[in-house]
Amino acid sequence: MQEVGIIEPPVVYPQKGQSGVYMMLDGHLRLDVAKELNFKSLFCLVATEDEAFTYNHKVNQLTSIQEHFMILKAIKNGVSEERIAKTLNIEIATVKQKRDLLDDICPEAVELLKNRRVSAGAIREMKRVKAIRQIEMAELMVSSNNYTTVYAKCLLAASPPNQLVESEKQSMSKGLEERDIARLQSEMENLERDFKLVQEEYGQNMLNLVVVVGYLRSLLDNAAVVRFLSQAEPAMLTEFQRIIDTSDLRATG
Repeated sequence: MQEVGIIEPPVVYPQKGQSGVYMMLDGHLRLDVAKELNFKSLFCLVATEDEAFTYNHKVNQLTSIQEHFMILKAIKNGVSEERIAKTLNIEIATVKQKRDLLDDICPEAVELLKNRRVSAGAIREMKRVKAIRQIEMAELMVSSNNYTTVYAKCLLAASPPNQLVESEKQSMSKGLEERDIARLQSEMENLERDFKLVQEEYGQNMLNLVVVVGYLRSLLDNAAVVRFLSQAEPAMLTEFQRIIDTSDLRATG
């Protein structure tokens, strides 16, 4: 705000019977900053309803990759790194780290992760492997919905030596015994294979489940079937009804 002024105006709601009095719905921190900067006035949006949930619910945090592209665009438009650092209240070194975040990352991996909340640390770990392994790591992160640095380090440790960049082969060999690395790689490869198998079977299992639930619903829509089950197999009828009523398993019939 000190560098470029207010970008997203706060939202206020007029108080009934109190002329010129407004309740702050969104923008409390911006108001505090404006006071610290001795702003004489602050442009605000006037809401028509006394409702703050929507504004809080619609907050959209930038991902690391989106932030990288934002900084690159600002630099391309002539904004200096010094001004970016001052505006964001961060060190110039941090701006440069964000600027160089995707150096040595292949475009295919970037495309997979560009809208994901992947940590900057995880991306830095990906730079230690070759492009084909970067794509595999990105796919595994997306499949498992895990974008943490720790997970990326595990994937890195399980990467075969021929998929590491040259400088990493020596550093990794110094930290662990060769047999330990081989065992870790084998375990991670088995885990990756099992995970992909489960992922492939998940879609078919869900389809089968939807068909089964639809069939059960059609059975229980038949009064004669319900009457028979209630007399002959009441426990089974209860279980069928429970399956149909479970929200996660509802089928469209």
